[in-house]
Amino acid sequence: MLAKALTCAIVGLDGYIVEVEVDISPGLPAFNIVGLPDTAVQEARERVRAAIRNSGCEFPMRRITVNLAPADLKKAGPAYDLPIAVGILLSSGQIVSDTSKCLFLGELSLDGGVRHTSGILPMVAEANKAGFTTAFVPAADANEAALVEGIEILPVESLSGLARHLRGEVEITPVFIQNKAASLPTGESGTGLDLAHIKGQEHAKRALEIGASGGHNLLFSGPPGSGKTLLARSLPTILSPMTSQESLEVTKIYSVAGLLPSDVPLITQRPFRSPHYTISHAGLVGGGRWPHPGEITLSHRGVLFLDELPEFGHNVLEVLRQPLESRVVTISRAQGSITFPANFMLVSAMNPCPCGFYGDPHKECTCSPSQVARYKKRISGPLLDRIDMFVEVPRVEYEKLVEDSRGEGSEQVRGRVDKARAIQLRRFEGTPLTCNADMGPVEVWNFCHVDDSAKSLLQAAMKQLNLSARAFHRILKLSRTIADLADTDTIGIAHLAEALQYRPRGMV
Repeated sequence: MLAKALTCAIVGLDGYIVEVEVDISPGLPAFNIVGLPDTAVQEARERVRAAIRNSGCEFPMRRITVNLAPADLKKAGPAYDLPIAVGILLSSGQIVSDTSKCLFLGELSLDGGVRHTSGILPMVAEANKAGFTTAFVPAADANEAALVEGIEILPVESLSGLARHLRGEVEITPVFIQNKAASLPTGESGTGLDLAHIKGQEHAKRALEIGASGGHNLLFSGPPGSGKTLLARSLPTILSPMTSQESLEVTKIYSVAGLLPSDVPLITQRPFRSPHYTISHAGLVGGGRWPHPGEITLSHRGVLFLDELPEFGHNVLEVLRQPLESRVVTISRAQGSITFPANFMLVSAMNPCPCGFYGDPHKECTCSPSQVARYKKRISGPLLDRIDMFVEVPRVEYEKLVEDSRGEGSEQVRGRVDKARAIQLRRFEGTPLTCNADMGPVEVWNFCHVDDSAKSLLQAAMKQLNLSARAFHRILKLSRTIADLADTDTIGIAHLAEALQYRPRGMV
């Protein structure tokens, strides 16, 4: 007898509906799975066999053939356990139910329990788009699945409980999420480091405020111990919360990556990722035999912090160039190409030379000129050209460290950041843009209006600093953010002058 159960596959960040066809026919006992399954799917045979027996059901001792259609789509992971088991119970007549509009997702344990499965959110979203009415998901993932509106979510604790529900013996209560807001489960955004705790460095704090307001890339440079890393790690405390659409985008990424805990259905704080400089380029951009999201995708709509920037491998840094410009990353393999979102704010920190004291007025640098030159050449000109703000972070004087007065706290700064972001959201309403850093040349032309007094300064800066066209646009976008913080419609000479000071002479 032939039976069908429906499930979903994940390719990149998108879901694709898969039909699980089960045929039980006379012959010697056998259990075969076809349809391009990977090793985890092939191993489902033993899990499903044990789960059915330990759930009080009978495993048919006949020839069982399971086909996962379409056959040309790669099937990976353990999420096919539950639909295969349901298909066998339907085909053997142990369950009689109409499941044509039901989605089944979940990994089975040997005792019949249903375990957590990664990627629930995009799979349920695809089922909703395809017109499904019900989704049976692991109980641990029910809150995540309930973020999708328009489809009934039924949490499954065990295979035996699902079988009784489909027979009409027991009713599974649907899950509804009343409050979809939650905190970021991973990452270092919960550091609790307030800007008021950082002594001195007012210039760098102002740069952080501007960067957070417009999503601009920053590079901190200064001697060891001056506070570069401390400043960067305080950035999450002044970032504005994400919009509902941004939250769903980020939650979808973390769900596919398996980094979304079951008790945190929706991410509302911006991610903050800080990989070590020994990371490979595949770990940064994503990769693998079948590509998975890397750090730049996990930083989507948030911050990617690269400490000790020159210590990263040359190939690792160079792969950042295209994502910083296009806001997506495309990974090509023999099996096909996958595009991941990568709209992040790059924050980096570096020393001015190998010993760290080049240009320091109090401690002599021990590096030769050639060593300093080689050190700086580890970061290419095209990558530097994609950074909006270059901020010098000098050593903090004794008087600043011991003074009792507290500086401005993160709460006050975040208030101004939120207002500037609100201005930008109104400006870009009806477009996919959310902040000034997202603007392209067309948007720069439309929204970055410079008054007459600032135009002459801009012209002089182009000639004296030998700016590229990209740098020209980045200065205008940065000026637009500074004007937003000042709540003015037109970019004035003061806004432009402040933007220009973040691009020191000699930088490309």
